[in-house]
Amino acid sequence: MKKPVVSKKEMEKIHPAIPEAYNQLQQGRISRRDFIKFATLLGLSAGTAVVAANCAPAATPVAPPPAAATLAPVVTEAVSKITRGGTFTRAMELQQIDHPARFSWVQQANVVRHVAEYLTETGPDNITRPYLIEKWEASDDVKTWTLYLRKDVKFNNGDQFTADDVLFNFGQWLNPDVGSSMISQLSYLRGMQDVERVDDYTVRLHLQEANIGVPEHLCQYPANVMHRKFEGDFIKQPIGTGPFTLEEYSEAERAVLKRRSDYYRMGEDGQPLPYLDEIIYVSMSKDAAVAAVQSGQVDATYQPRASDWLALKDLPNLQVLTAPTAVTSVLRMRVDVDPWTDVRVRNALKMCQDREKILQLGYYGQGDLGIDAHIAPVHPEYCEKPIPKYDPERARALLREAGFPDGIKVTLATKNDLEEPEVAAALKEQAAAGGIDITLDITEPSGYWDRWTEVDLGLTSWTHRPLGTQTLRLGYTSDADGVPGEWNETRWVDKEFEELLTQAEATLDVEERTKIMCKIEDIFMERGPIGISYWKKVWNIVPKTFKNITAHPTEYDQLNEVWKEKA
Repeated sequence: MKKPVVSKKEMEKIHPAIPEAYNQLQQGRISRRDFIKFATLLGLSAGTAVVAANCAPAATPVAPPPAAATLAPVVTEAVSKITRGGTFTRAMELQQIDHPARFSWVQQANVVRHVAEYLTETGPDNITRPYLIEKWEASDDVKTWTLYLRKDVKFNNGDQFTADDVLFNFGQWLNPDVGSSMISQLSYLRGMQDVERVDDYTVRLHLQEANIGVPEHLCQYPANVMHRKFEGDFIKQPIGTGPFTLEEYSEAERAVLKRRSDYYRMGEDGQPLPYLDEIIYVSMSKDAAVAAVQSGQVDATYQPRASDWLALKDLPNLQVLTAPTAVTSVLRMRVDVDPWTDVRVRNALKMCQDREKILQLGYYGQGDLGIDAHIAPVHPEYCEKPIPKYDPERARALLREAGFPDGIKVTLATKNDLEEPEVAAALKEQAAAGGIDITLDITEPSGYWDRWTEVDLGLTSWTHRPLGTQTLRLGYTSDADGVPGEWNETRWVDKEFEELLTQAEATLDVEERTKIMCKIEDIFMERGPIGISYWKKVWNIVPKTFKNITAHPTEYDQLNEVWKEKA
């Protein structure tokens, strides 16, 4: 057996829970992926964690992650081949932007992230690393987290980035009047009394409940770090620490970002990043975007559909980059509205999913089957269970037990910009055999997002998050008074589930954490408010002239180190 790159004693200095996780890895009780994820959350560098994992016995070595300082893929081309200049153009819906803390969609963050960065950053390998902070330290009980800020960072207005900026942003995230979804992610903080300014470059978080996921929460897409004097509208005040500046933003039309000359991170050629001169986003429909890629009018389209992948994947000038994800369309039922108040009716609808067929019809088979719990195989705490079978006869029996001998008639609302129409049509056909007559209400995206938390039965797109616990906290929990959270579209409140979720967030033993998640998955499958047929692969389909570019599971554009080969 090889020795790890750092000794267990050195691992213990970083955090006492890491050596035990390494023991579990050596004994084959947890995977290399689980060890790397766990150890890096507790402060071990990603590079060290990967090398240590590869020193453990058995299995296939883990590919090296992106460099900790940059999060872009490791540059494999010779430095002499890197070229500067050029423009990357993506077709992507351009939505209203005001306060980034209120962002609800990755599209908004993809524009702003190049100007206003994050305290941490999750790379395409689903590992989170320091970014505006140079490192973090967690106490033994993971209730105290110390964030050490980089000292070489300046905003694009020339101001130094300091702890005052970090405190300002926590104040925004934790202020209910701002309306940020971050408030549920940071539910372990009572308010600013739990955020301590230690000195100009050190901030300490005093959690009321232990939580291993703090670094993951600090890179969620509404967590862009604003200048301490930010007044609430980013378009009017586009100040940030990132490598680009916002030169133009026209909602539903066009966004232009220009290279900043004094960025603090260096490229492989010894000059400040980024390599590209310009990023342009053009707002257009999905169909128009595919045609624009095919004709070369734009380089890429955001969030390619399965049909787009089929249309573009074989073009000789394009490269198809892919990533497994926790991106899905959630079949969700509002449990405060009949007939979904009855768990038997909810379970009857779940049984009407022929998952294999839905995956094939909706996404050409490009994904993993789901189990009706919002935890995906890509999540480190996922507990593998048998995929539920399509059982329309049992669905009819449940409806009879619930007092619906003749079945039920319901309306399913969703949008039409991704594969939802195909999924909805497949579900309508399959549910009919189970006694559920579904009328489809399919609209343009705005027609659904304007009411997504209000419809009785919906098919809602949810993006990827690195930990399953993050999505569960966002989408299925309540406040101290039992009132469902802002993004709890199902209105489902389950005390046992919430207690187990809190326990999972505080559990350091990787095996024990997975056991807790097994119980959570059982609760969802037995009495939960959702059905999940499959989890998507995602693609980034771009010209081969762009180097150092990847597919990100959350479909983030991370273009700081992307460069364009000259013709």
